[in-house]
Amino acid sequence: MALKLLWQRIEAVLHPLMILMSLLLICTSPWIFIGRQLSPRASVWDVFHVYGGLFTALLALMFAYKVCAAGQWRQFFPWFTFELTPLLADVRGLMHGQLPHSGGKGLISVIEGVGVILLLLVVVSGAGWYIADPSNALAWRSYHIVFAQGFIGFIVVHCLLALLQLRDFFN
Repeated sequence: MALKLLWQRIEAVLHPLMILMSLLLICTSPWIFIGRQLSPRASVWDVFHVYGGLFTALLALMFAYKVCAAGQWRQFFPWFTFELTPLLADVRGLMHGQLPHSGGKGLISVIEGVGVILLLLVVVSGAGWYIADPSNALAWRSYHIVFAQGFIGFIVVHCLLALLQLRDFFN
């Protein structure tokens, strides 16, 4: 019972904490200078990026669990079960000037599922970079940068969709 209560408390702050940590890592990333490994003379930003990233990786795993628990994965990844009708309906609606609705297995949920996948790719590539042998670290670094850029693109789209949801809420 205590674990269930703890998980409920974590769940309540998971999304805002993911947003905060992701934004901190993204906004401070131009100031990091990590190549093959964290040097003994690393800056505060380098150390924060590595250990803040490890903390965020833990949050991301919990977030992915939350999204997928109790069969919710079907909402965000309907293509796994070939339930494409709501997605195709939203795409057809867009072609006729109709905005997609949130919830269900439509376009917005699929975009959110892609965001979870990108987040996990950032986590895996960052962890790979962290534990890689220095001779392979730069390859992992390049993967991490590409996936992080994709995740940044997702964040922009996610924010725009949230604004559309607010507009729908007030209308």
